[in-house]
Amino acid sequence: MTTLDPVTLAVLQGRLEQLVDEMDATLFRSAFNPIIAEAHDASHGIYDRATGATVAQGSSGLPVFVGSMSGAVSLIIDRTAEEGGPGEGDIWVFNDPYRGGTHLNDMKLVQPFFRDGELFCWLASVGHYTDVGGAVPGNYNPSATESAQEGVLIPPVRLVDGGELRSDIVDLVCAISRVPANAYGDLFGQLNALKLGVSRLTDLLDEFGAATVSTAFAELTARAASLMRSNIAALPDGTHSIDDFLDNDGSVDQPIQVSLDLTIEGDRLVLDFTRTAGAATGPVNISKSTAIAACYVGLKHIFRDVPANAGCLEPVEVRIADGSLLDASWPRPVAGYTETILRIMDLIFGALAEVDPAISNGSSYGTINALSIAGHQPNGDRWVMFTFYGGGLGGSPVSDGLSHGNAPLSTATIPPIEILESAYPVRYTRWALRPDSGGAGKHRGGLGADYEIELLDESAEVFAFGDRGRFPPPGVAGGGPSALNRISFDVAGDELIPPLASKIVGVKLHKGDRVRIASPGGGGYGDPSDRSLEAIERDLRLGYTTVEGSGT
Repeated sequence: MTTLDPVTLAVLQGRLEQLVDEMDATLFRSAFNPIIAEAHDASHGIYDRATGATVAQGSSGLPVFVGSMSGAVSLIIDRTAEEGGPGEGDIWVFNDPYRGGTHLNDMKLVQPFFRDGELFCWLASVGHYTDVGGAVPGNYNPSATESAQEGVLIPPVRLVDGGELRSDIVDLVCAISRVPANAYGDLFGQLNALKLGVSRLTDLLDEFGAATVSTAFAELTARAASLMRSNIAALPDGTHSIDDFLDNDGSVDQPIQVSLDLTIEGDRLVLDFTRTAGAATGPVNISKSTAIAACYVGLKHIFRDVPANAGCLEPVEVRIADGSLLDASWPRPVAGYTETILRIMDLIFGALAEVDPAISNGSSYGTINALSIAGHQPNGDRWVMFTFYGGGLGGSPVSDGLSHGNAPLSTATIPPIEILESAYPVRYTRWALRPDSGGAGKHRGGLGADYEIELLDESAEVFAFGDRGRFPPPGVAGGGPSALNRISFDVAGDELIPPLASKIVGVKLHKGDRVRIASPGGGGYGDPSDRSLEAIERDLRLGYTTVEGSGT
């Protein structure tokens, strides 16, 4: 294989990342729903023409999407192979969460990119839609026991056929939503992002030539694999076993075990999850492609110098038991996939901290606390506010954890109060750091947050899907756990606490009623007795900890 000089390869790597960043920005600026436009719950990528493996991702899209979207592209490769191959000018749309990954809200668009009549690569876009039908507005239905109770599954269908947009498929994508205008705007935002990607990639090939860019694809993947092997080989051989738990599955009030046996053998890493529980009744199951994507993101947090493409996983074997919690197939419910992949990442952090405490960190707050509040406008149309909330990240070998950050599965941002209050009939009466919520340690876990949301409309329903209400995020290297998650409701002056900790369906709110969320902090790093006196005094002075709290 022809090799490229380092300068040309670096230029092409930067150009590819910039190309995908521009696709992300195009969707963020044009999407109608705040979860994409403000929270950036979307992503784009370039994928291998034969396998669907990730070739390039940007810096602003969700990493877990780019990983799981490899499965989505692979699905379209297989589908088009049945028809003799992909067609130039085609774009496929679907939200299949099993081979395509994640959950039904994540609408995927996949497009083959041709050069001189030959398939060169694939481009793909994914974004979280506000609503896709089902029993619960916003689709985080903790009581779901099958896919149909979470939303409408659209299998792969041609949205654009030979360059012609199919209006019937546009109508279908919009018709399944309680807020069809949002779906319409988001869909065309994705189409525009793909159009820009085609234009930029065409310019790149015009400038450097298809052969050179194709060589760069292969070299960037090979270098990522080589660097990952080098990082693994620098660690001591051995096996480290670790367990964690989900509170419950939203239907059966029993903890669900998620387990990892991590083995290092020379320059090879095995992530064995076969001790993990079997499939759950409720919606905390995840597909195998989503589980592998979570491993990809978890390892990227540890080995930050490895380029972000499929080469990261070449020296890594992921073992998952068929039919288990981490190998969901239709019609298993999967809406709460976020909670389970965060457990996978925490297990990776914890196991690698046992291998070498200098490279890892405490667990993050471990739940996105998905919240939907839904009601009706005066004209009868639906309004659906879906959003998620931040918490603390784990303490690290060099510093305290980030306070009120977003979950490490993504680079998304927490939607601003101003946007949510302007778009929906709610008022935030509290948005503050939560004292004593970070795990104690030489380096304290970051703080979670306290939120309080008041309903201004006459009535609405609220649905919550969180976790870490019973099993706090653990620390590493002697660090302590953080505070537990807590969700409650002030309804007509009475406090309602969900019986399943952080999961509940259909709480009726009336004007003036409030939702309260106290999110966990991150796990601590290192022995708390090694924390400096200056750091303890600073925490007390700033109100991060209290005299009564465990952080002192």
